[in-house]
Amino acid sequence: MRLTRPMLAPAVAAVLALTGCGSGGDGGTAVPGTATGSLEHLAAEVRCEPDMQADADTVRQAICEKGDEKYILATFATDRGQREWINTAKDYGGHYLVGRKWVAVGHEDVLAGLRGRLGGTLEQGARHGGGTHSAGHAGHGG
Repeated sequence: MRLTRPMLAPAVAAVLALTGCGSGGDGGTAVPGTATGSLEHLAAEVRCEPDMQADADTVRQAICEKGDEKYILATFATDRGQREWINTAKDYGGHYLVGRKWVAVGHEDVLAGLRGRLGGTLEQGARHGGGTHSAGHAGHGG
């Protein structure tokens, strides 16, 4: 199954709506080696009860929610599939914690905390709007 922009847009829009958009937080905690494993294994590492949203051969995706922390956790069958997904998702903005064949998408403060447990690299999507913070992000709270 090939991931297309129409398939990706609802997932990214949902996580941006769940997490709000923001900046701040330096992620200054010590970073462990990057975790590997299944979606369930990664979710257990961060003490998440995953709410499965997609369970396909190429990508498995779940929403994790713990109090005010909300994020998407996704695993991929291939490195190439993961990179294509991330590259497309970044067009929608947002923040990404990237490991080998997995990604977490959410508010950067939440991802900084996850990074302390899962390792990985923080990446940022395209910035939208040039004025106030809400320009280009109408319709979701933060």
